[in-house]
Order: sequence, then structure tokens, then C-alpha cells
Amino acid sequence: MGILDGKVVIVTGAAGGIGKACALAAAREGAKVVVNDLGGSIRGDEGSAAAAQATVDEILAEGGVAVTNSDSVSDDQAAQGMVDQALEAFGGLHAVINPAGILRDGMFHKMKADDWDAVVAVHLRGAFNLSRAAVTHFREQGEGSFVHFTSTSGLIGSIGQSNYGAAKMGVAGLSRILAMEGAIKQVRSNVVAPFAWTRMISSIPIKDEAGLRNVEMMRDHMRADQVATLAVALASPRTQDVTGQIFAVRGNEVILFDQPRPIASVSRSDGWSAESLVASGLPALRSRFFDLSGSPEVFNYDPV
Repeated sequence: MGILDGKVVIVTGAAGGIGKACALAAAREGAKVVVNDLGGSIRGDEGSAAAAQATVDEILAEGGVAVTNSDSVSDDQAAQGMVDQALEAFGGLHAVINPAGILRDGMFHKMKADDWDAVVAVHLRGAFNLSRAAVTHFREQGEGSFVHFTSTSGLIGSIGQSNYGAAKMGVAGLSRILAMEGAIKQVRSNVVAPFAWTRMISSIPIKDEAGLRNVEMMRDHMRADQVATLAVALASPRTQDVTGQIFAVRGNEVILFDQPRPIASVSRSDGWSAESLVASGLPALRSRFFDLSGSPEVFNYDPV
């Protein structure tokens, strides 16, 4: 008996990396899987249905049940088509696991509008499209789980990834509100920030020894299947009480992130002027400011 027996799951970006690991894990836990992948490059170029079909073939060879979908999550009609396909092929839909993504990195002062739009379209608009397509069905059946993917590039910061980081922070905000609005109907939403060696990660340029060490550590100790294990657990109705959370997976470590809450304040009974804020207000808060450390500095210990 698997934790997804009798359930139907859509997994996006499932031709490789984390998406493929999620699709395989969901099928092994008993789910019928719609395997989605555009089949393109990490930049989001058009590809081939053969990429998703290869994952389907692997699931079928293991005795699982799956069908192929090669549409883009950035297209709202295509996202609706994924939901319709699940309903038509398998008679239901119970979870959406959405790691599909692309990268178009660059320093912000050199960022092209097309590269900004493309990344936001896949990550943030894609999360909206799939959620909007599935949410009414989830609410009507009184059950459903969204497992979206964020990134420490947004939660903490990563130089050269302003488009990606902004989109991924947007996904975290969307997931939180999906969880709040869905609670009364038992519709859940969580996000996962993955640490894993994938095709996307391997494309990031290595600029110094610290970057090389970080890449080597990820390649050797942080796998896509470790991330998939959490994603599948969150998709299961057995985690019905887990919603609105931000997780990370780093090797064998599952991390719960905090979420923005007030940590300090300053006030004056007669109100602030710009001058008084500069002179005393902001300096009073300075000890609580966050520095500009990136993800490698925050996660500066070896993975478990």
C-alpha cells in the first residue's frame, strides 16, 4: 500500500531532474500520473513529447500507470488541458506537483525584458495557471494538494537571478494564499525549495572556489529523489494538516523556513520626519537588519 494509492497526480517538468523523480516516486506510491514536460532546453525552448514519454515508459516498466503531456505550463489553456486530461484518463485529480522551470540568468543591469518575462511566465504564471485550472475541482471534491516549488534564490537571494528569484518569491506568496483560501475546503498548498543536482543547476557558471565547492557538494550529496520524497509526502492526504508552509530539502535534511513577521519597530508620538528617521529611527533598527549573504553563506555546512 502506497501513500498515494487511488490518487491521480499531475507532475510538471517531469522529463528529468526533480520533476522526473517526483513522477517516479508518485507512481511507486500508487498514484496514476500525468507526466508533463515541454521537452525543451533549460531556457524554455520548444522540445519534443519524447522527453515526457521516456518517463512514462519508465513508470509503465515498473508496473505503474501514467500518460504523457508535452504542453507548456505558461499557457493557461494548456494547464486546463492537463487537468482535463487527468479527469478523462483517470477519472479524477487529487494533487499537482509543479517543479517545472527554466533559467535565463544574468546580472540585473544587463537583464533583457524577454528573459525576465520568460522566467516569470514559466514559474509564476505557470503556478497560477495550474492552480487556477485545478482549484475549482479540488474545492468541489473537498480534497486537493498543491506542491509548488520556490527557491532560496528568492527566499535568501542569489546574484544573477533577479528574474528567477522574483518569480520564486511570487510562487511562495501564491501558495500561502491558496492555503488560506482553501483551508475551509481541505485544499492544501505548500512550497519546497530544493537543493539537488539537476540540469538547471549544472548550467550555472562557477566563478570561484566557493562556487566550485558548493556545486561539488550538491552534485555528490543532494539528489533529486530526496526532494521528491517530501513532495510526494505533501501530496498525500495523510498530510492533511500540513498546509501554508515553506520547506527546503538539502540531502537528508528537511528544513522548515520561517515566514516574514514583524521583528522590531520604532515609533514616535509626534510622528517621524525623514530627518529623524535618518538620525535615529533607522539606526535603532540596524542591529536587526539582514545582511547580504546568499544561499551558500546561509547554508554553510555540509549536507546530512
